[in-house]
Amino acid sequence: MTKIFSRNLSRKRVMSNDGMVIGMLKNIMVDLDTGQVVDLIIKPDQSFNTEGYRMDGDRMFISFEAVKDIKDYIVVDRYLSKK
Repeated sequence: MTKIFSRNLSRKRVMSNDGMVIGMLKNIMVDLDTGQVVDLIIKPDQSFNTEGYRMDGDRMFISFEAVKDIKDYIVVDRYLSKK
């Protein structure tokens, strides 16, 4: 994957690799020691079933390892993104 500035990720929609809209990116979690992105923090779409995902209130966490592509949408593997 090519390098992307975090400001270009702001408010991008997150979609699963099978075409389901998951929600909108709100923030990212970064390991301060390594500088690696650890998690995406997402506000889930109202129609998306969040069961089986890591949640904290109205925020959903998806591991950055699940990210497959970043263009118009952030595409994640829905099965890798679960707990």
